[in-house]
Amino acid sequence: MQAPRGGTELQFEYLKKHVDESLLDKVQITTSVPEKIPLHPTKPNILWQKNSYDQPNLRPWFLDKNNHKKYDWYVFNSHWNYEQFRKEFDIPTEKCLVIKNGIDNIKPRNLQKKDKKVKLIFHPTPWRGLNVMLATMQLIKNPNIELDVYSSCEVYGTAFKQMNDKHYEELYSQAKQLPNVNYIGYKPNEYIKENLHKYDMFVYPNIWEETFCISAVEAMAAGLYIITTDFGALYETCAEFSTYVPYQHNHLSLAANFAFAVENAAPNLNNPGVQKHLSFQVDYVNQYYNWTKIGMAWTNFLKGILNAK
Repeated sequence: MQAPRGGTELQFEYLKKHVDESLLDKVQITTSVPEKIPLHPTKPNILWQKNSYDQPNLRPWFLDKNNHKKYDWYVFNSHWNYEQFRKEFDIPTEKCLVIKNGIDNIKPRNLQKKDKKVKLIFHPTPWRGLNVMLATMQLIKNPNIELDVYSSCEVYGTAFKQMNDKHYEELYSQAKQLPNVNYIGYKPNEYIKENLHKYDMFVYPNIWEETFCISAVEAMAAGLYIITTDFGALYETCAEFSTYVPYQHNHLSLAANFAFAVENAAPNLNNPGVQKHLSFQVDYVNQYYNWTKIGMAWTNFLKGILNAK
């Protein structure tokens, strides 16, 4: 049985890799779901909140303001996520801070394309916009544009896959039948990172409010051209580097606008201005989202709260 290895689990692995173990042993960090492990009676309790404010397993706990005092600190993965919790639940702002997610080194692609084929990658979970992405591919006329789909529920473990993948079999089947789409299915994060440099664009017509989006940052680090919606925290995470397609509830209209954005960008990847933009993007991500920097932020935060205690 495969254990879950989504963004939360991967970031916790990075935390343990980049922050001294003796420091982590002096606090208790709970990820996303309050009290999924018992509160520690003597150590500072930290809730590392990555899930969205509207998750049904979170709302009852946060709506009860008596619970807010149970944690000494709340760490959020984006300013967008923090603001949603602040507005929705009136959490104590003096106990909150933002430390963003991070990545390790990722091999960048060769920005100078040598062929006309434009390879797209979609690897978020299926409920985050696979339906829109497949509709997009049916509207694209350029025969040189090809999409690889790695979308699956398996990223959250075997049990989750067995319970939920059946709801998306129709989408997987559709992906297998489209002439400009290759359905590959689940691959672990290590495989995705090692192969990102083989792609030209990260395409994500997101219909799920992302609280950060690690996959977008990994793609940015690999030098991929980014096209997403402006839903949730994506505009914060991707800054000025992504082409943003305005989110809308009408998914057919969203697909049409997304197809236009993809077809408009595809012929221009060798444009010197675009290549300069992507080179700056790689530098930006390696500067601000590298776990060496993120680990230092955590180290300073933990030392500060322990000294204050």
